[in-house]
Amino acid sequence: MASGEDRLFAAPRDPLVKFTFDEQVAGVFQDMIERSVPGYATTLGMIGVLAARYARPGSICYDLGCSLGAATLAMHRHLKSGDISIVAVDNSPAMIERAAKLDTGERDVRWLCRDIRDVPIERAAVVVLNFTLQFINPADRGALLKRIYQGMNPAGILILSEKIMFGDAEENARQIDWYHAFKAANGYSEMEIAQKRTALENVLIPETPETHHRRLAEAGFATSRVWFQCFNFISIIAEKADAEVG
Repeated sequence: MASGEDRLFAAPRDPLVKFTFDEQVAGVFQDMIERSVPGYATTLGMIGVLAARYARPGSICYDLGCSLGAATLAMHRHLKSGDISIVAVDNSPAMIERAAKLDTGERDVRWLCRDIRDVPIERAAVVVLNFTLQFINPADRGALLKRIYQGMNPAGILILSEKIMFGDAEENARQIDWYHAFKAANGYSEMEIAQKRTALENVLIPETPETHHRRLAEAGFATSRVWFQCFNFISIIAEKADAEVG
């Protein structure tokens, strides 16, 4: 999908104005995320590969926090059976309006402009939270993951991609420094990097990998593994057991 160049933080901004997924952000989001998230293209590609491996006819794939629908499109392109539907959800009208224009052929793709915490999950073979959970209130994250788990088919998977923090302060600072170097190499100025970081404070709330793994286990997932990491960004595959125990 065509995107404008991300220059939203190139001019001085009011530091009290927080980041929102509004019309301005939607208009440059593709450029923004490609230049701001290391390994983003790899993550998307593997979402499609994993969807093809785990989705079964009659099941549903969910893209929760779908933004412009990139993960939805990746799944659609790789799914073999036409009898697999996709539910894509985002609470930003500007995002959903653009995403709903994607060409998904005859596949049943439902675009919902809703809070992902309120969307029923059922017959789920694959659920994607691609850099989404980090924008949810930490107090609500456990309940959301439990709802996802309960709505998943046996042997279903959750793909959870997140910006993270590290428990060791020195390591955390080192990873952030490397990440900022990545953004600078992609054309962002020091002012752009600093202003966006300020705008995201208390909007994007990262957690440690250990916190994610513990919460996934508490939700019921049999395993959770990091399959990808680049600086302070990771992607986890959490699997539901083939059959309930007990």
